[in-house]
Amino acid sequence: MTDLEDPDLHQARLQRAASLIRQSGARRVLDLGCGSGGLLQYLLRDEQFERVVGLELSGELLAQAKLRLSTLPAARAGRLELICGSYAEAHPALVGFEAAAMVETIEHVPSESLSRVERAVFAGLRPRLLVMTTPNGEYNPLYGLAPGEFRDPDHKFEWGRARFRDWGQGVARRNGYRVRFSGVGELDPHLGQPTQVALFTRTPPQTE
Repeated sequence: MTDLEDPDLHQARLQRAASLIRQSGARRVLDLGCGSGGLLQYLLRDEQFERVVGLELSGELLAQAKLRLSTLPAARAGRLELICGSYAEAHPALVGFEAAAMVETIEHVPSESLSRVERAVFAGLRPRLLVMTTPNGEYNPLYGLAPGEFRDPDHKFEWGRARFRDWGQGVARRNGYRVRFSGVGELDPHLGQPTQVALFTRTPPQTE
């Protein structure tokens, strides 16, 4: 969440991601770029999820997640695993999960590293379903931002809707997924919603 956004928007994103994953029937879930554990908290409160893994590059954020989640019965029961690492790298032990989430994290990736992320996540981990959210840059004027100004100084880009669709459709096509797009937050008739959502679903292999 950025300082400019309503905290309710951040919670709405987490709730949307958790809902989409729940509807898929998944029992094992990866949270890629889990931060301080906001989505993990929602997932661990749902008994449907038997194994929940958070992957985060920042040791500081991972420590916050561990502290935040340690009192939950699900964490004490061994359903949670926290891993310090990058989703741009291969993680063979995490291949084959039914669902994954990337909530407000792809915009922190330098553009030149996006192909590495695509290979590691979509070609490598290959979750059956992946929920991704990212800011809609077209909406930024409603936050009082100047052209080219981002909601968070650590963001490397904030794509508009057409750019996100082009990228997401390319990723899906290259890696055997379908993708559909939606949004979260108050809808502006011209600028869309503040948060973009892409739901990637792996297509079943062709049978003879």
